[in-house]
Amino acid sequence: MAPPARTEPAARTIKQDARFGVAFLRRYWLRLLLLFIGVLLPLLGFAGLVEELHEGEAFFFDDPILHFAHGMANAGLDRVFLLFSALGYQWGVVPADVALVLFLALRGRAREGLFAGLALGGSALLNLATKQLFARERPSLWESIAPEGTYSFPSGHAMGSMTLAWVCVLLAWRTPWRLPVTALAMGFTLLVGLSRIYLGVHYPSDILAGWAAASVWAVSCFLVVFQHARHPWDAPAGPG
Repeated sequence: MAPPARTEPAARTIKQDARFGVAFLRRYWLRLLLLFIGVLLPLLGFAGLVEELHEGEAFFFDDPILHFAHGMANAGLDRVFLLFSALGYQWGVVPADVALVLFLALRGRAREGLFAGLALGGSALLNLATKQLFARERPSLWESIAPEGTYSFPSGHAMGSMTLAWVCVLLAWRTPWRLPVTALAMGFTLLVGLSRIYLGVHYPSDILAGWAAASVWAVSCFLVVFQHARHPWDAPAGPG
């Protein structure tokens, strides 16, 4: 067990970061709320268009892509895509989200931690709200080896992995790590999205909508938090 003297600086840093976050939210809560609504409404509009087209059998790419993916199924691909599907949520993205925010907080990077927390947490709320409001049923073209019981649109795996990817890329962009981080983040996001199609638990339009919403939300959060030409890893500044 660590002596109290070692834990006090970390606790003090987290408290300072929390005060910074509260001050920022008090000042910019309306802007963030409007941003949340601004992403949610177009997403719902897209969801309605998807459903209308799908019911009229005019939405041409969802079912053919699902059938193509299912035709490639074999034991090896089953293992690969089951792995990436698990890493895309409870065994990868969610722990990484928590670890990233805590790491930034303990490093005393209040603005970076605030951006990560808003982007990642807000993306999850957007996904839950849209799923409940739209209530699109999942594909039922075949019996999946990894069935899901929640609604389909938009894909939570796609939104979560893309949001985390954007957060990592934007935080790393002014560092020497930007190219490897971008390659790894986007490659991982692509494989997570493909895994959900391969397993037959999401329409391709669910994946595309999740990627689009996550991208708009994450980049917009970045612009709000790092306003006035501030960038990650610049000297810490107040919430103004």
